[in-house]
Amino acid sequence: MEINKTTHKFLSLPFFKPEMLPLLTLLLVLLSAATAEQKNSIFLLAGQSNMSGRGGVTGNSWDHFIPPECQPSPDILRLNAGLQWEESVEPIHADIDVYATCGVGPGMPFARAVLAAGGVATPVRLVPCAVGATPIREWARGTALYLNLMRRARAAMAEGGKLAAVLWYQGETDTISREDAEAYGGRMKTLVSDLRRDLGDPDLLIIQVALATGQGKYIDIVRNAQKAIKIHNVLCVDAKGLPVGSDYVHLTTQAQVTLGKWLADAYLKHTGYTLA
Repeated sequence: MEINKTTHKFLSLPFFKPEMLPLLTLLLVLLSAATAEQKNSIFLLAGQSNMSGRGGVTGNSWDHFIPPECQPSPDILRLNAGLQWEESVEPIHADIDVYATCGVGPGMPFARAVLAAGGVATPVRLVPCAVGATPIREWARGTALYLNLMRRARAAMAEGGKLAAVLWYQGETDTISREDAEAYGGRMKTLVSDLRRDLGDPDLLIIQVALATGQGKYIDIVRNAQKAIKIHNVLCVDAKGLPVGSDYVHLTTQAQVTLGKWLADAYLKHTGYTLA
């Protein structure tokens, strides 16, 4: 094992004894593992409007109510549109989903829940990528949305980090057309494969949300496709029954808080933790 300068200085100290070397080696291994874990607290948030967040939005106005579960914390960062890390403050998609009014989404309650459970190292790093009213075909490999997601993911990992998971909530627009609804399952499977290949992680965890609402009459086809996907490390959290706003499409603020906790619970159980 190569001994760096710091370790060499430690070995030269008067109190050091040869029998302490195994303990020192163990400490170095644990420190290395902790550093690796630190780099794994990166989460991509992708999909359409219920991921970017419309909690508290009526028309083009957001009520600015931020519940306790969504309050900012120095231990939760987000990658802004300029690819810089900053403290995450609702609405976290405001400079990403720029053609709509953003409100509360599931990202912040998710982050606070996994932190509270001790399931991730700090800081938690959120990478918002969701854009409203986008069908899954607009997320296919080579499209503008896909390329932007890749650009942001790679920027997030530029310091040597690794993605912990992708949180995916999308499909409302695909309920409008029977053709899109029936193609959803195949397109989602292709997207999973493409993400894993292009991000260099064949085991990348992807947690998708089964729709609570839809913009068309083919919601059951899309929901069934989402729940039927059986791929290694692809989980499904069912949002059916969560409260929606007056537009009958977007989750309320409290529903987003609940969904964030459900996503956290799925992530934590998959990685061996439980919610506090």
